[in-house]
Amino acid sequence: MSFIPDTTTLIQFAIATVILAITPGPDMTLFVSRTLSQGRATGFASMAGALCGTLIHTTLVVVGVSALIVASPMAFFVLKIFGAGYLVFLAWQAITKGSAFSPEKKTGPRISLLRSWAAGLGVNLLNPKIILFFMTFLPQFVSAHDPNAPGKLFFLGSMFIVLSIPVTVPMVLAAERFSAAMKASPRVTRVVDYLFAGVFSAFALKILTAQAK
Repeated sequence: MSFIPDTTTLIQFAIATVILAITPGPDMTLFVSRTLSQGRATGFASMAGALCGTLIHTTLVVVGVSALIVASPMAFFVLKIFGAGYLVFLAWQAITKGSAFSPEKKTGPRISLLRSWAAGLGVNLLNPKIILFFMTFLPQFVSAHDPNAPGKLFFLGSMFIVLSIPVTVPMVLAAERFSAAMKASPRVTRVVDYLFAGVFSAFALKILTAQAK
């Protein structure tokens, strides 16, 4: 099949994908925190949203829209503001509303699976570093002169998602078990709230300092 890269390319891409998948980022922080606060289903919904965002980024690389965004300083600046602002909003929610799994009572309304999916999608799409990553990462494995390049890029983008799932799913499962143990300690729970808020804020700062090179 013409849209499948050669074996050597697939092996190299698989190794790079696994290494990148285990590297913490805003997406991982979001679906783990949602699992801690509201359970496995919500965590998986956020993870699914992030993976859908990955597929959209792949599509943008194929059609060249990402190249236009990176090439335009103003568009890149606006994207950074929206991306960082969204992460700051999530950090504010973690501090003001808490994790919502207090053993006495819930501190806020339960977040729907659709909203959790949308949050995962939003964090992924509004992160310019992810756009820069796909702009430089995917093209390395496909020749620009290959007539089947679009199909191969879509195949590799889908492969990235498939290989990321075995890495991210165990994190969600472990987070839910951890949340059950934390219900007996509200003080530790609050520390985790501030920890996630700090991580989201740190990623927001990194996004703001990202440069289109």
